Amino acid sequence: MLKIKGIDIELIVSTDSGETDEFNRPVVTETLETISNVLVSPVSSNDVTNGTNLSGDITQYQLAIPKGDTHDFKNAKVKFFDKTWRVVGDVQMGIEDMIPLNWNKKVTVEAYE
Repeated sequence: MLKIKGIDIELIVSTDSGETDEFNRPVVTETLETISNVLVSPVSSNDVTNGTNLSGDITQYQLAIPKGDTHDFKNAKVKFFDKTWRVVGDVQMGIEDMIPLNWNKKVTVEAYE
């Protein structure tokens, strides 16, 4: 019997260092945190919102995040498939006890260059 299994992704966590640069902007340090067992699924072209992308060239995936994960995905960046992606929109979350599988959050990411 095959089991559903996700991949490891890396979440880029930004932390304010408490310092400022020469333009008086906060200096942010980025660290990578690995999240295991994340399901990755392409988003169909019907689901892609082209409101901000006039060329229509957009690649999006939906990520299913495992239950119990406490990372903040709002406006986050993630790495998988040798690319960096940014989270768009809000995190969709279900009630853990009401979902039979191992994932209860869903986020949409798009290519970030």
